[in-house]
Amino acid sequence: MTTKRLPFFAFYLVMIATVLVGCGRPPELLGVDNPEFPAASVPEVSKHQIFITTTRQPFEATGVLFSAQRANKLGLASVDVTVPPNHVLGELERARSLPPDPRREFAVVNPHIYKSENAFIADVNRALAKYPRGQRRLLIFIHGYNNTTSDAVLRLTQFVEDTEFQGVAVLYDWASAAKAPRYVYDLNSALVARVKLKEMSDILSRTKAEGIDILGHSMGAFLTMEGLVDAQQAGRLGSRKAINHIMLASPDIDIDLFRTQISLLPQSIKDKMYIFISADDRALKFSRLIAGGIPRVGAFEAEQLENLGVTVIDLSKIENSSSGSHSKFAGSPDVVQLIGTGLKSSGRFDASHNSRIGDILYKVPIRILRH
Repeated sequence: MTTKRLPFFAFYLVMIATVLVGCGRPPELLGVDNPEFPAASVPEVSKHQIFITTTRQPFEATGVLFSAQRANKLGLASVDVTVPPNHVLGELERARSLPPDPRREFAVVNPHIYKSENAFIADVNRALAKYPRGQRRLLIFIHGYNNTTSDAVLRLTQFVEDTEFQGVAVLYDWASAAKAPRYVYDLNSALVARVKLKEMSDILSRTKAEGIDILGHSMGAFLTMEGLVDAQQAGRLGSRKAINHIMLASPDIDIDLFRTQISLLPQSIKDKMYIFISADDRALKFSRLIAGGIPRVGAFEAEQLENLGVTVIDLSKIENSSSGSHSKFAGSPDVVQLIGTGLKSSGRFDASHNSRIGDILYKVPIRILRH
């Protein structure tokens, strides 16, 4: 790098940090209860058990549980997350200081690290058994770039709460550095985590789940696609548990790579794939700069993506996201309602399959393009 370019590069990193991090990262919350107002003592909170499969190393520090360092072995854990009574649809009421106040903020308590796969599977099965037969589903969430475990757990919980997902939530928590300038580290961590996706799949295939929904966000969508391609080439894709929906939210994927990935998947899988895009996605604009100007899928032309055989959900005109342009899938009340309604449908996210989706689309500027 020449001396002349150094000021631009420094400015560039500062801009990325400003866009993606904002005013500073809030504290880690895993296992931090409020001694004055314990989460279990607060009436009217809703509670979700979140299961965690992770490629991070364990870390003993207040609220952290897992670090940014990559582990050689897949870790298994669970936490309970409480949602405050004052929760607003599309918002993530996160504590800015410790301890969290569960009367007003999300709290993450009862962290448990499993010593064996069998113990993890048994607890997942106990959670599944709370639902009637025919509705015992898993939602697998693969988080994006610049996330801690706390970030991912809270986002998944808020998504489950707001979509009213009926099933058991599982986080695939890969070793993001959770620092805006460390994009390349995160990309390599995602590639490292690709190997462990098969191990996670093997473990979940041994549960009593009857179906699976998959949600990959940002760089997590890249990891999702890599996992699907690997499973397809190994002859395992969809052979164990029925896949209901595959949702890729703001995919941070090189468009040329995506074309290659999608060409390797059967149409039966592409029929279950929903790509959430937004032309105003600021994070993906910076990602495109890092990638040498190659467009990212999450900000690509909707019609061209539709021609690849997938369903495209264009959120470009949605402006009510509390979490910015890169996380409209969770931050917009309209979008989470749409997704929640779609997840309750056995068919497509489509008004012809569900009149409630038609009602939502009538009121909000969301385009759904079907191949």
